[in-house]
Amino acid sequence: MVFTSSIPARTSVARRAGRSGTPRWVLIGTEVLVPIVLLALWWVASANSTNAFFPPLQVILERLVQLVQTPAFLVDVGSSVGNLLLSFVLASVIGVLLGAALGLVRPLAWFVEPTIHFFRAIPPVALVPIFVSLIGFGNETRIISITLAALFPVLISTMDGIRGTEPTLAMVSRVYRIGWFDRLVSVTLPAASPRILSGMQVSLITAFVVMIASEMLGSSTGLGAATLLAQQSFAIADMWVGILVLGVIGYATTAVFTLFRRRVLRWYLASQQQEKNA
Repeated sequence: MVFTSSIPARTSVARRAGRSGTPRWVLIGTEVLVPIVLLALWWVASANSTNAFFPPLQVILERLVQLVQTPAFLVDVGSSVGNLLLSFVLASVIGVLLGAALGLVRPLAWFVEPTIHFFRAIPPVALVPIFVSLIGFGNETRIISITLAALFPVLISTMDGIRGTEPTLAMVSRVYRIGWFDRLVSVTLPAASPRILSGMQVSLITAFVVMIASEMLGSSTGLGAATLLAQQSFAIADMWVGILVLGVIGYATTAVFTLFRRRVLRWYLASQQQEKNA
């Protein structure tokens, strides 16, 4: 009865927030308009460029259309996106599982946590040469490097999220004699999900950066390797195409994850808005 009666209240709060805040169409229009304006400025600023390292945007876009029609370019894009997504999923799954274990078992965390913070302090890009030296060049090396670099934000955010769970929730779960697994899946992890998803968003950005760095160190496939090879071969238009496509991939993956995060945390965002309007 309490749950059903809270739905109209949340709906009215969301409607008041929509009327009092910035209209949604203005936010969406601004997000779409800003990249268009930047591209237009880039087009105008580079239209008459004679600098070999700063070709006109028209030349770059024409070269992009040509490269999209080649199988090698599509293979590079697929390799980069595939490694990014696979490593991010692995880092998220491992990070949530280990973080949940360390967050629930405090004695275990006392022994392991100093080691975690030690490796977390190492810049993620610095780990790439180490794995290349130990494992060698190959796709497995890139996946391991990206996964390990992206692991720590998820791991630490999961630990903090579980430790920050309201004690009242644990007490109520024990009163109703809910099993530990059901309590973990139905109570603890949902309560910690805002911090977990925030850590996953940081992990996605870290994975993207390390993906590019790992492809630039001895790899022959991927957009990072193709961009570096174009720069070394003085194929400047191809280099700019690689940079432009990497930027689009980074923006697209972040935008998709942001939508996913908002969808999962609708209940949390509604409760936060309700507290602000209370």
